[in-house]
Amino acid sequence: MWGLVTVGVSGVFALSRLQLAAKAALAAGLAFLIAPWMPGSAADYPYYAPLGALVVMYENVAGSMRQGLQTLVGLGLGIGLAFMLVSLGGPSPITVALVMGLGILLAGLPRLGAGRDWIPTAALLVLLVGGHNPDDFSFGYLLQMGTGVVVGIAVNLLVFPPLHFNAVAVSLTQFRGALAQQISDMGEAVEEKWPPQHDDWSRRSDELAQSARSLRTAVEKADASRRANPRRKLHPRDVDLDYRNLRDLERITFHVQDMTEVLADVIWDQDTLFVIPLPYSEPLSEALAAVGALLLAVEEGDAKRLEELRDEADATVHALAQRLVSDDTDSDAPSAAESILLSLHRILRVLKSGMS
Repeated sequence: MWGLVTVGVSGVFALSRLQLAAKAALAAGLAFLIAPWMPGSAADYPYYAPLGALVVMYENVAGSMRQGLQTLVGLGLGIGLAFMLVSLGGPSPITVALVMGLGILLAGLPRLGAGRDWIPTAALLVLLVGGHNPDDFSFGYLLQMGTGVVVGIAVNLLVFPPLHFNAVAVSLTQFRGALAQQISDMGEAVEEKWPPQHDDWSRRSDELAQSARSLRTAVEKADASRRANPRRKLHPRDVDLDYRNLRDLERITFHVQDMTEVLADVIWDQDTLFVIPLPYSEPLSEALAAVGALLLAVEEGDAKRLEELRDEADATVHALAQRLVSDDTDSDAPSAAESILLSLHRILRVLKSGMS
């Protein structure tokens, strides 16, 4: 289950990467096909057209448009900088140093994004490659790059513009199941003879955090992919609901991690001051199992079963709380059951909020 949380999402994104590579190849080929037909001296620099197509091949349409605009702005600033320095004389160590230094300074301007890297690059190319005819080179360079940018954006917009919705669906399903499995595994461990024979659950804290990050990445990619995408109307998805589910699962992850660390410390840390008194093992295990079953059932979408499991989880958690309040144990160390019970209560509150 745990390997599938990231492997399944990786598979979805690997397919998207293949699609992006195919579209980049198509855009570069089309741009190079069009390049010789550019007017005037621009036709002498056809190799910059596929480069322009390449730089805008982004994983979503809005990103392609933004990157294309930023690139052209950066090229314009770099060419303008080069023309200022050309007036001081031909290429020399001094002018090359000046163009690089000033180009890096201009690249620090806010909101340039991908365009910042093209300022010193364009300035240096105009200065060194433009030679004695920087006007023609600058015209051809900018026009061919612009042509490639337009072709790249058009291909990304018109040829199966990507929507990363499948990755979100896969991530939510697998991560919710993995969290439920973690809670259930801890419930089994509570009732086993200590130390329990299976202890893999105690080492999953980092995996929990990594899976939560993977889920957030998937939701953010899906959100970005729908912007300026004509396919979003044919494939509607409530990304706002995905964000709400993400936030709920992140909160649940925090509490599950806390329970994992508490229970692992009680079982294996010889220096811990806390214990779980034997009379509480069975009701605590039942509470963990009930909350894990409720979390897993959220994915099934059966309202009647979900209500039954919610009532059962409420009852087991409430019964354990009442017992902790009323019982006097003979344990000579503080009980850790209260900490786990509090985490279960908070997980239930998150789940019931999401169900309402």
